[in-house]
Amino acid sequence: MAKFDYLHSEKIYFPGDEDLLKEQFGYIDKLYDYNATRPYEGEKRAQLLREMLAEVGENCYIEPPLHSNFGGHHVHLGRNVYANFNLTLVDDTHIYIGDCTMMGPNVTIATAGHPVLPELREKGYQYNVPVHIGRNCWLGAGVIVLPGVTIGDNTVIGAGSVVTRDIPANVVAVGSPCRVLREIGQKDRETYFRGRPIDWDALNVNNP
Repeated sequence: MAKFDYLHSEKIYFPGDEDLLKEQFGYIDKLYDYNATRPYEGEKRAQLLREMLAEVGENCYIEPPLHSNFGGHHVHLGRNVYANFNLTLVDDTHIYIGDCTMMGPNVTIATAGHPVLPELREKGYQYNVPVHIGRNCWLGAGVIVLPGVTIGDNTVIGAGSVVTRDIPANVVAVGSPCRVLREIGQKDRETYFRGRPIDWDALNVNNP
């Protein structure tokens, strides 16, 4: 197996290889340009995202600073994805984020892990497993998503949660480790926060 293939194989490998690091640093260089943009340089940011990321749909926005192991080279965004300050993408392998997903400040999505066995960790060995986040999800502030996790469409992950296992679609899930709290249902069509009613007539959307 070629050394670059190990990144996406889910096998244990050594990430400090000189050839791997040389390629990695090349991707990270553009990330510094992105984080150095001025607040009014929206089009420049959009262009840099198109150059940096594996895929990026229309109308995506990531608020700087953005942190990423491979400069977003293994990140796939759908349309209308939004991320607030300090998004951290440990993208040593692929991260997939669906259309209309939102992420609060200080969200971390990690694909890389290290063996528990001390003899392997002290040598710096690593493995990577991809992460899949569905369409129209909301990850609250400080959420951490660990390697290999899949989050289903429309799901809300509560602030500060640590997502260690798959979470299904159409639920609210919270905690550390993150667990399903409830399904999204009729109550969510009537109120939006602590009993405050949704005024459908005032919104430019149809009542589902």
